[in-house]
Amino acid sequence: VLDFGWPDLHTPALEKICSICKAMDTWLNAAAHNVVVLHNKGNRGRLGVVVAAYMHYSNISASADQALDRFAMKRFYEDKVVPVGQPSQKRYIHYFSGLLSGSIKMNNKPLFLHHVIMHGIPNFESKGGCRPFLKIYQAMQPVYTSGI
Repeated sequence: VLDFGWPDLHTPALEKICSICKAMDTWLNAAAHNVVVLHNKGNRGRLGVVVAAYMHYSNISASADQALDRFAMKRFYEDKVVPVGQPSQKRYIHYFSGLLSGSIKMNNKPLFLHHVIMHGIPNFESKGGCRPFLKIYQAMQPVYTSGI
């Protein structure tokens, strides 16, 4: 059992879609009798994103549009899963297609944090105010900590 959860009503991050598709493909190719069962507790359209992405990833469908269309037509025995219908969900299937084709690169431009603005300082201490500090992480590693 693998848990790839993400918040309801959100499209998963591209890295998560990649991880899910790779895990599904590895499992299915490990043995002919292996199957994948997908389950989700929230919006069934999220499941549609995963299925459409995997159909494209595994070359079941030749393009993102074809994967979206095929998924919408099949709908896993009618109404078991909602077709991919949210604009963000469709957009992410196209982003994923771009990753697979090489036309889109993840993090191809650096992100620079130029400033942080705090509107008002919370009063956490009995003397009034607090002493905020900033800690910035890159790839789960701290890269900057402001003075305290």
